[in-house]
Amino acid sequence: MDQGLSNTSQARSVDRKTIEKNRRIQMKALYSELNSLLPQTSRAPLTLPDQLDEAANYIKKLQVNVEKMTERKGKLAATGSSPMSSSVDVSVPRRLPKIEIQETGPILHIFLVTSVEHKFIFHEIISVLTEESGAEITHAGSSTVDDTVFHTLHCKVEDCDYGASSRISESLKKL
Repeated sequence: MDQGLSNTSQARSVDRKTIEKNRRIQMKALYSELNSLLPQTSRAPLTLPDQLDEAANYIKKLQVNVEKMTERKGKLAATGSSPMSSSVDVSVPRRLPKIEIQETGPILHIFLVTSVEHKFIFHEIISVLTEESGAEITHAGSSTVDDTVFHTLHCKVEDCDYGASSRISESLKKL
């Protein structure tokens, strides 16, 4: 009877050790996955508790950023539905988008100056050029200075349609 009790006790001990070993393996895998999601720093390696504290701080910082962005989104949505609302403090763009079109033979040079809030107009211009007018865009670029975005587009207009350049210019100015 002692031998049966001893075998049962050893089996339970082995099971507990196996379970603990598997739990440690899972925890190491989860830790590695968490560590891979964090921005890598060039500092000396930290101890495991310090790395976990750093991960917690990073997650808290991300949560604060998400809360700020959600609040900003709410303010922007509120101003979109009621532009006369003075309780919402959202900066209004200082300038409207400006477009300049130069025609050099079959090539159109389009220069667009917008604020960061109006940079979506660039995509509308590209869709007008490619989908509606059938122009081939040969170069597109942009640069940002403070809150101003400068876009340049160069496109080639089909040679067979002589009025295409003026028609494209008119449709772009309507935007």
